[in-house]
Amino acid sequence: MTNLASSNRLWCLLPAAGIGQRMGSNLPKQYLPLAKKTLLEVTLERLHLAFPEAVLVLPLHAEDLWWPAVKLRFLNRYPQAKLITCLGGKERADSVLNGLNALAKLAQPNDWVIVHDIARPCVTLQDLHQFYQALKDHPVGGLLAAPVADTMKRGKNLSNSASNTSIQEVCATLDRNQLWHALTPQMFRFNKLHSALSDGLAQGLSLTDESSALEAAGYQPLLIPGRRDNIKITHPEDLPFAELLLTHQQTP
Repeated sequence: MTNLASSNRLWCLLPAAGIGQRMGSNLPKQYLPLAKKTLLEVTLERLHLAFPEAVLVLPLHAEDLWWPAVKLRFLNRYPQAKLITCLGGKERADSVLNGLNALAKLAQPNDWVIVHDIARPCVTLQDLHQFYQALKDHPVGGLLAAPVADTMKRGKNLSNSASNTSIQEVCATLDRNQLWHALTPQMFRFNKLHSALSDGLAQGLSLTDESSALEAAGYQPLLIPGRRDNIKITHPEDLPFAELLLTHQQTP
């Protein structure tokens, strides 16, 4: 458990408005079973156990029918947990901005906001604690990331328009020493994140994560090394893999 200084109040924002089209399921991805719970519950539990004083903020889909039952189970296990829900948006960045708007009258400008993918249930408490400790005194914030281990290629489309566009030819081999896989959580000061996301979306920028919004606003977020088992559940085969990872993480 990480103690939070009063000047560094922390809010945990977990966008959960997706419908998980690539999972091929009738249920939204976040409500699929994992470790005798749902994926959403496992991820919520990780964040709550790491930061029990933090408020958990969940932007949800307008037609979400499953949250009330999950909320009841979660609060039965963790009655002291503080939960706020709001309406999610069309894209991830829209949901995060909606969550920040829901906090506008509650958060102070320099409060910390951790944004974490609900589909990353395997983030460890150790990584969460080390991540917060590394950033807590920084003026902007940063993200959990993993250095690239593979040889990286830049591709280009084949000149033959009849060719399969999913197949490209190599045009360069990149220096991987300065390349990182962006993970979550990502943590930034409330006012900076709110302004950067608002401005970026208003300008029509493609904001694939929170860091990209801060970068577009002229900031340089810190890269905090994290474990490689912090996987994102995207395809059906990811769920049993996550189950194995969770079991392994609990082994002394």
